[in-house]
Amino acid sequence: MAAASATVTPPISRKDSPDSSTTGSRIVTRRAALASPIAGSSVKREMGEQHQELHSSLAPSHSSSSHPRKISPPSNGATMIATSNGGAAGGVDEIWLTMREEARRDAEAEPALASYLYSTILAHRSLERALAFHLGNKLSSSTLLSTQLFTMFVDTFMEDAEMRETIRADIAAVRERDPACVSFSHCMLNFKGFLACQAHRVSHRLWNQGRQSLALALQSRVSEVFHVDIHPAAKIGRGVLFDHATGLVVGETATIGNNVSILHNVTLGGTGAMGGDRHPKICDGVLIGAGAIILGPVRIGEGAKIGAGSVVLIEVPPHTTAVGNPARLVGGKLKPTKLKDIPSETMDHTSFISSWSDYVI
Repeated sequence: MAAASATVTPPISRKDSPDSSTTGSRIVTRRAALASPIAGSSVKREMGEQHQELHSSLAPSHSSSSHPRKISPPSNGATMIATSNGGAAGGVDEIWLTMREEARRDAEAEPALASYLYSTILAHRSLERALAFHLGNKLSSSTLLSTQLFTMFVDTFMEDAEMRETIRADIAAVRERDPACVSFSHCMLNFKGFLACQAHRVSHRLWNQGRQSLALALQSRVSEVFHVDIHPAAKIGRGVLFDHATGLVVGETATIGNNVSILHNVTLGGTGAMGGDRHPKICDGVLIGAGAIILGPVRIGEGAKIGAGSVVLIEVPPHTTAVGNPARLVGGKLKPTKLKDIPSETMDHTSFISSWSDYVI
């Protein structure tokens, strides 16, 4: 009987592997193990142990109730400061605890999802490890293995306290601003804009460390899987929402500030083939509508709004609205209408219509 072929991968230390106390890593490697007749019986025993662990994890804890924990994400994108073990300052990570309660509730309501929710959320001891596991599985390929990606993601997350804090600010922003986001776990599992943004944060750190080949390989996989193309050198702040995200393109020298909301099919692009600083600078609190195109090193001022489908080629002043192709300021260039609220938080895309156009159907 011919021996089964197997892909040889670099060894991963116990420190860097998925949680040894759970079945997270075992799920990743079960297919390879089942290929071996010798390992088959041990895997069957392991699956029985996992079944018992799953029922244990889904059992209601003394501190939980029939209703999920509710917390209000701060409107400015701030959240708890993460510590080295993935928890929040003071040892309590409210977002992670809430996410686990949501996963238990959903697993009880939908048994078909129980194994998926267990391996992706409940089997892990921190939000960072759960996110690394999920991204590793999403972005893996036949030559870029999930175990290798997991190690890369979790190492990067745990080496950078600011990034851990930013992850929570991003997930809180999605939960607060998008009414379609029903829970924190829903965001982490299913919102590709959030996942693409977190993968970019890792590729950006790799780029800054001089590991450009790996950063570009990760960018390519994110583009293929999530249809979001962000150059690893682009700088992105915290509390950012990429809503739907399909078709989002962000160029190499672009910057995106804090508390920004961007819809799908948005391009932050350059002009021509010249190098150097050639991409837009998006300041804090900006809202960019679906299909908007902003070209060149133009500045979009703090708290500004770019209407859907607009083409912006020049600077937009703070707290104003630019609409159209080419984009014009609502209220006129000399006395543009000033926005009172932060558009990235209100997500208001149409309130300018009455003062901008008399268009009727």
